[in-house]
Amino acid sequence: MGLFDDFSQFLENRLEEFLQNNPHLELQALEEQLRQQEEDTLRLVAQLQRQEKKLEQDILSTAQEVKRWHNRIEKAQIANRLDLVQAAQEREASFLRQGNQQWGQMQGYEEHIQQAKELYYQIKQRREEVRAKAVQAEATRYAARNERHWETDGWNQNSSYDVDNLFDQLEEQFKSLETDEELERMKRNMGK
Repeated sequence: MGLFDDFSQFLENRLEEFLQNNPHLELQALEEQLRQQEEDTLRLVAQLQRQEKKLEQDILSTAQEVKRWHNRIEKAQIANRLDLVQAAQEREASFLRQGNQQWGQMQGYEEHIQQAKELYYQIKQRREEVRAKAVQAEATRYAARNERHWETDGWNQNSSYDVDNLFDQLEEQFKSLETDEELERMKRNMGK
């Protein structure tokens, strides 16, 4: 295992060195990681909301049972069947306890959903900050490259237009736009 560990450490060191020499790539990697965390958080919110909806249905069902057994208690009292009254009261009390537990769980889900939404917005804000830094770093890098280009080519030579870089930037901008549109769609669905 020593050789594998040494090789792994060597690769990690080279990666760190590479990222230090190319900070814009490190920012892009961080932005991608934050985007993934945003998506994971949205999935968590959606899952919690589904569980909350199911619990709401369970609470309504339990409330129906409480009502049903309350009516049975009254019927047994009218019929003067004390044995049935006591058994029905115990059953009603059981459903009331169950309903209270479900209500407590519902409040827990509401808190978890609120916390997950707050986390989502914090991650989103952080990703936007990282994106702004990445854009700034890319602009600085591009300006430095163009400055070097002018220094080496001189004033009297034709400058070449960096079409590949322009298309890469355009691709990144569209990916970002498409990701934002998807997140907005998920947020609208989450709000419903």
